Amino acid sequence: MRNGRLRGAHAACALAVAFGGCGAGVQRAPRAPVRPPAAVTAKRPARRTRRAATAQERAAAALARLAARGQPVYCGGRAKPWVAFTFDDGPGVYTKLAVHILSAAHAPATFFLVGRNLARFPSALRTEERAGALGDHTWTHPDLGFLAPAAVMRQIASTKRAIARATGRRVQLFRPPYGVHDATVDAAARRLGLVEVLWTVDSADSLGAGYARIARNMLRGMRPGAIVLMHENRGQTIRALKFIVLPRVRRLHLSLVTVPRLLSGDPPTPAQLARGARGCGGSQQPRPTGA
Repeated sequence: MRNGRLRGAHAACALAVAFGGCGAGVQRAPRAPVRPPAAVTAKRPARRTRRAATAQERAAAALARLAARGQPVYCGGRAKPWVAFTFDDGPGVYTKLAVHILSAAHAPATFFLVGRNLARFPSALRTEERAGALGDHTWTHPDLGFLAPAAVMRQIASTKRAIARATGRRVQLFRPPYGVHDATVDAAARRLGLVEVLWTVDSADSLGAGYARIARNMLRGMRPGAIVLMHENRGQTIRALKFIVLPRVRRLHLSLVTVPRLLSGDPPTPAQLARGARGCGGSQQPRPTGA
């Protein structure tokens, strides 16, 4: 009988433990930590991805608005300490070296590509795609001022299609060779939804300047909103970047950004656009060769 009562008490205690305890002498096993399901832990990178996508969408919308105005852009605004480095005429033999130097300095850039070079340097194109923004620099780099309207359109449109086909990227930037443009060129860029990007600072590397002169030209015009013209197929330019320009940019308290980031995050004012090169404070004039 006693054994039966003990068995009954043990059973009652076990039942009580299951529902919250059996007196002060009963200790519960420590609970295992509750871990969020995998779906919850994956939300943080997903949010970062969404934020990045949203930023890209905002930049694309800002560029589309600028393109619709049909006015060439020579600089960004002056509200932020941002400068945009740009490289024309690629891809080419110096592309990977230029990108390596820029990447080591955490310096994004914008590359204006010549269409006929894309098939010759496909791996260099992929390198540029990862390093910054891409723009259209026509198919064969002609002086567009000498071409008929239909030929101007073909030069620009064919390169835009080729870049988009090779990278899957939407192309929204265009730079005319030598900086030469007129009403026909401006109209073609606008019709294709492209922002026509000129420059504030000419490095003069296309004129055969030595690396020290190239560096001086760049640093002299370095100020918030500046767009700097360089060429990635010039060894002296690469040398100037590595040994002089990039080490000094930080001392000037300036940050390097792509042209889309500059024009979406700190765009030129309507007054700046209306004044063209003069609205950027000392813009240098287009050079006769290599631009």
